Amino acid sequence: MRIHEEFPEVQIDEGCRIFPNVKIGRGSVIYGPSIIGQPPRGKKAGELPVVIGEGAVVRPFTTIYAGNQIGKDFQTGQGTSIREKNVLGDGVSIGTNAILEFDNKIGNNVRVHSGCFLEMVTLGDNVFIGPNAVFTDDPHPMNCPHYKQCLGGAVVEDLARIGANVTILPGVIIGRNALVGAGSVVVEDVPNDAVVVGNPAKVIKRVQDLTCPPGFFERPYLWAPYQA
Repeated sequence: MRIHEEFPEVQIDEGCRIFPNVKIGRGSVIYGPSIIGQPPRGKKAGELPVVIGEGAVVRPFTTIYAGNQIGKDFQTGQGTSIREKNVLGDGVSIGTNAILEFDNKIGNNVRVHSGCFLEMVTLGDNVFIGPNAVFTDDPHPMNCPHYKQCLGGAVVEDLARIGANVTILPGVIIGRNALVGAGSVVVEDVPNDAVVVGNPAKVIKRVQDLTCPPGFFERPYLWAPYQA
């Protein structure tokens, strides 16, 4: 680990490749071998900028393409792949072997767990995405010439939680503070505060009706940020 001459306030492993037109905030740590600023197909090195805010931790084998805007206190797991045209807020964590394809918009304090796949998805603030969740964006694969103008990716509103191994179909809206149970397949919009499970996912109760079996709380989610 060393201080990079172009980034005197950043620690960067010698095994890393940093392309031109990359800005990394002070206090960040980039572990090797990682690649920051890889040009997407059809673009030249340095043609598109990468901005990463202060205090980032980029773990080994991460690739971040050119054309991304990332806030402060960002973290990746090992082997994370982030393609072009993503906008990430502050305090975002993208897990091991997770893939962000293009055009995702992610709010603040979001956790995208290991093995997830997102494309053209919008996540609000304080959203949790469990391991191996998959967001689909193309209703008629493959090669429909208008798929970007069709349903597109899902929208997950603030404070929602998506369980492990969930599949979410194109254009679905997951409401504020909703909970999607593990293994569900979400084919239609989920109301605010709803708990949905199954294939296809159906509403079974409201988040306010959940219980805490060990008895630590009257019910779950009586802590921040759910009770600010």
